[in-house]
Amino acid sequence: MFLPTSLKILSLDEIISSVKKWKKEKRKVVFTNGCFDIIHLGHVDYLEKASSLGDKLIVAINTDQSVKKLKGEKRPIVNEYARARIIASLECVHAVILFDEETPLSLIHAILPTILVKGADYQIENIVGADIVIQNGGEVKTINFVEGFSTSTIIEKIKKL
Repeated sequence: MFLPTSLKILSLDEIISSVKKWKKEKRKVVFTNGCFDIIHLGHVDYLEKASSLGDKLIVAINTDQSVKKLKGEKRPIVNEYARARIIASLECVHAVILFDEETPLSLIHAILPTILVKGADYQIENIVGADIVIQNGGEVKTINFVEGFSTSTIIEKIKKL
């Protein structure tokens, strides 16, 4: 195992400090989350679109333990440190944080992003933390996925090899 060396992978205290600074500078802070297992074109496209909605993009990534709870014991395929490093390496991403819960609700509450983003497979009223963001003057937006790209699809293709 290797340790995350990217300066973009932050603790909650570091994220909160960065967000305070960015908001003081009148920057729009965008927040999204996901497992991001087996990073693919769909993930990159989604994150680029999310980033374009504001000035600073924070990506919260489920830890391995959290992914197992959501996706089953055989997941994730790629460990949390590798997933965080890969996402942090993207130019459009300004900060990455790992979270152990099944949802990022406590992070959203602590960060209070200007814009909360999820995939278009979610209805805004069903997005975790949407109510908190809206109550604090923020926006909630959805982004369409690139058709044909999903981790599940990639895993199924590999199984057929």
